Amino acid sequence: MADENNRPLNNDEDSMQREHHHHHHKHHRRHRGWKIFWSVVGVLILIALFFAGLAWHNLKSTTDDMYSNAGATKSRDAQKILNQKKPVSILLLGTDTGALGRDYKGRTDTMMVMTLNPKTKTTTIVSLPRDMKVNLPNYPQYSPAKINAAYTYGGVKESINTIQDHFNIPIDYYVLVNMGGLEKAINQVGGVDVKSPLTFDYEGYSFEKGETYHMNGKKALAFSRMRYDDPDGDYGRQQRQRLVIMALLKKSVSYKTVLNRSFLRSVSDSSQTDLTFNDMMRLAQSYRDTNEHIVQDHVQGRGQNEDGQAFEVVPTSEQQRITNLLQNSLKN
Repeated sequence: MADENNRPLNNDEDSMQREHHHHHHKHHRRHRGWKIFWSVVGVLILIALFFAGLAWHNLKSTTDDMYSNAGATKSRDAQKILNQKKPVSILLLGTDTGALGRDYKGRTDTMMVMTLNPKTKTTTIVSLPRDMKVNLPNYPQYSPAKINAAYTYGGVKESINTIQDHFNIPIDYYVLVNMGGLEKAINQVGGVDVKSPLTFDYEGYSFEKGETYHMNGKKALAFSRMRYDDPDGDYGRQQRQRLVIMALLKKSVSYKTVLNRSFLRSVSDSSQTDLTFNDMMRLAQSYRDTNEHIVQDHVQGRGQNEDGQAFEVVPTSEQQRITNLLQNSLKN
């Protein structure tokens, strides 16, 4: 074998030149392989960013549609509480008639105070009886009244003011949900799985105690609406409504749901809140561990008729117990 100048190559030189060509081609192939690899990675990153951006846009536009300032007199600076990652309180209101924004508001069938404590990693949920006897701060002429009438007379604002006054606790934010409108949202996520706490028949559906059912929107609402055949009355119904709402929330946090415009529209149509998009992001980032421990309780009253009205009268000792429970859950 010869080199470029036709000089004969010895065996060592010939071997070195072949090795050089082999190494050059091998290096070239490796370089091309890495180039392809990083091109694929780049495309995947772009796709991921696109979907993340889409989800962000959908979520923000939906939360903007849902936002409505209650106008209540807040007893503390809620924004400051969130910024400092301190325990926060949220009033959950459920209405079972009509659509939000209607002229006739109706009454709130479900009222729950929820606190999130990131330090103790605990969520506390306390249900309030819809017929609980209270005085309405801004409507003394209609007092005493059932607590669900606060929404009828003064909307979310009066509901917040009444609970803050009655239990001596701060309400930082609220979420109002139209229970009827949730049927569409439940169908959008493919139904929810709920375990029945009792055996009953209602609106053509049968439920057995201890059985878990996969429910579409219509079945879930029937499950949560039944009241008079429940031995616990309204207390039992509130428990079942809470089970349905929690099952929906658990199902709706997936990325597929976040990217589903029709689901987001159905949520927007049936929900109202004074949590902004940034507030929700803070809750998601700083309070996500609060579901490690769930404390569920309810205010227990006793039935009493006054002037033809059926009230749930809550003893002072029970009222104080709930006040202490909620105040302690908000301690940092």
